[in-house]
This record gives sequence, C-alpha cells and structure tokens, in this order.
Amino acid sequence: MARSSSGSRILCASFNQDNSCFAIGTKDGFRLFDAQSGRLRYERAIGAFSIVEMLFSTSLIAIVGAGEQPSLSPRRLCLFNFITGSALRELNFLTTILAVRINRKRLIVVLQEKTYIYDINSLAILDTIDTVPNNKGLCAFSPNSEACYLALPASTTKGSALVYNTLELQSLCQIDAHRSPLAAVVFSSNGMYLATASEQGTIIRVHLVSQATKSYSLRRGSYPSTIYSLSFGPSADLPDILVATSLSGSLHAFSLGPIIEQRSRRPNKLLGSMIPEPINDAFESSYHHVVHNVSIAGIKSYVTISSTDKVQSTSPNSTIRSNVYIITGDGHFYNYTLNITSSNELSCILQSEFNLIDTVVEDLS
Repeated sequence: MARSSSGSRILCASFNQDNSCFAIGTKDGFRLFDAQSGRLRYERAIGAFSIVEMLFSTSLIAIVGAGEQPSLSPRRLCLFNFITGSALRELNFLTTILAVRINRKRLIVVLQEKTYIYDINSLAILDTIDTVPNNKGLCAFSPNSEACYLALPASTTKGSALVYNTLELQSLCQIDAHRSPLAAVVFSSNGMYLATASEQGTIIRVHLVSQATKSYSLRRGSYPSTIYSLSFGPSADLPDILVATSLSGSLHAFSLGPIIEQRSRRPNKLLGSMIPEPINDAFESSYHHVVHNVSIAGIKSYVTISSTDKVQSTSPNSTIRSNVYIITGDGHFYNYTLNITSSNELSCILQSEFNLIDTVVEDLS
C-alpha cells in the first residue's frame, strides 16, 4: 500500500486533541491540515521547526525551531496565533526543548532532565519535575481537562512510567511496565488508561491508571521491533481498540473489549501480572490483527484513531469500525477504515492518501 521513499522529509508531526487536524514541521517551515478533507489550513515557510502542537481547533499553536536559523532556537517556545500571524508569548529555556504538550488547562514543556508545567491561560509556572535523562523527550499527556495526567519515564534501565496529576500537582503513581526502557506511551482520550511499549517492542501493555498494578498484556510479535506510535480509539469509558505502528511498516490493531472481558474471568492474581505468562500471550494474540505495508519500513510514522463506531448489521455479527490516520516521515498521509467483526475478522480499506509536502490530495474512496 505504501509508496517507496528516499528518506524522512518531516521533522515532526502531531494530531490535535480531537484528531480533527494535524500539524507537520519540515526544514522549510510548518503546515496545518484538516485531517478529514486533507485541506491545507495554514503554512508558514520561515525555516525549520522541530515541534508544532495544536490546541484542539483553536488558532493557538506551540512551535519550537530546529535551530538551523538563529531566529528559530530549539530552546525557545513560541505560542503563536496562526489566524493573526502573530506571536502571543515566548518562553526561553537553558537547554533544548524536546517535547511540548497542551490541553485546555495545562502547557507541558519537556527538557532532557526537567519537565515544566504551566497554566495554559496565565502561563504561570506551576511546577517543575526533575526527571531521569529523557533524551527523546518521551511523554504522554491526557487531552482530558479533568483527568489531566502526564506520564514520563521513571528509569533509564527499565520500562517504568511516572504518572503525574497536573491539576493537583502531585505524583499519582509509578507503573513498572516493562523490563527494558520505554519507547512509546499514550493515554486514552478520557485519561483512564495508559498504553506503554518498551524498546524491545514485543509486548504492549494497557494500564488502568487508577490501579497501577492492573495491566493487560498484548503481544505484538516474537521478534524485537521499534514501536513508533500508539493510539487508543476515542471513548468515554474503555476504548474498543488500540493501534500501533512499528519499524516494519505494519499497523497492529488490538480489540480491547474481548481481552479485558476474558481477563476479568480469570483468577485475580493474573490481573496484576507485569510479566505475562505464556497462556496469557497465547490467548490475547487471537485479538491481535496486523495490516502489513501501511508505511515504508524504517520510516517513522505517527498514528491516531479519529473515530470508532459500533455498526449493527442484519447478520448476527456486529462490527467495530475505526477511522485510522497515519502520517509518515517521508511526507504522506493515509486514511484507513478498519472493520473488526464480533467474530474477530478484520478488513482494512484505504480511503484516501495525499502528499503533505506537495499538498496533492488523492481520494481513493
């Protein structure tokens, strides 16, 4: 399905909090797109950007330069109104900004060994968290303003995550998820669940945030692979589906409902198991689906589930239908529809794709 590529053309990519829009940063500037239509909403070609983050569908974005031009320092965060084309506020730091996250209550700025928490409205600094060295700026931030949780690596030698309540400004829990260091983390849209993957990449775990010892293990494969991106389906409660993209160029989809329902019937000692037993993995792999070649192997990809619906049919089977967006580092956008029936059958349809650099939209529906 994916095209050939000569390499990465995108420095960064991110979806907004409701997955209706996305942003990319390149060596030339940054661009904002409508996800459903592919329409280019805004572009600014003034130099390289390493971070571009949107706040829902508002005019506020957070941008950080890649340092290739003196005016675009990687240590300076600019809050920018793209409707008026003006900078609202700049925040300067002593070291390179590695990640920025926003919701309607908080602004998070991640440096290598410190993470800063700001009030998004006043930009008053509320707290500073000293962290273990976080060279990749790995973090997850809930878009939910009530369950306003932040997850950061808690170790450089194993896959532990510190979960921090940014409203109450206190640590909520530490989750010891994997034996090797973390490679990817993401919260569900309601902030209730946290998914983690390690550098090994063979197991993905889903954790109930309110009960740090309760987790569900999902086997991606037997051989190590880098997990680039994770995404839950949007839900007010338990998400129906979790997806992941990996170094191999494959999309992995896990049906969470049947897994958790079956696990709840087992002895309680299994619920808190950090290292899965063989019987756990054998059972849960039956709810794991793989779509090969959704992107070029070795090219970084960013995935999100924009919507998930339960579709009833005249047959006994119901279907979970999910719209999945994938941005690839070589400059392409893919819109897939995944259908998983109650009998655990998968179909995947490529609805549309377009080139983000040239803004050529091709509708394949």
